[in-house]
Amino acid sequence: MADPDSAVEVQGTVAPRGTAGKRDPDMIVADIEQTRENLARTIDALTERVSPANNVRRLKERAAQQVARPDVQLVAAAVGLAVVGFAIYRIWGRRRK
Repeated sequence: MADPDSAVEVQGTVAPRGTAGKRDPDMIVADIEQTRENLARTIDALTERVSPANNVRRLKERAAQQVARPDVQLVAAAVGLAVVGFAIYRIWGRRRK
């Protein structure tokens, strides 16, 4: 819900009271074209933001950044070593029986 006291940015022109019928048709067409361009940019931005392919790309980039960190690499190596150690322990435990 919008804050009623917040500032609102108005784009385009606003006709003073009583002069709406006296506007130049070329000015009206220019305002309509500007509004169309603004709407097209907004739709493009929304499409970019919600595109599944773009979301996957952004997730891959974030994962690659995290994997490049030394502390994450150290933890991954420790987990891998623990898994290998546990697997060896289980295999040798079965052979003894």
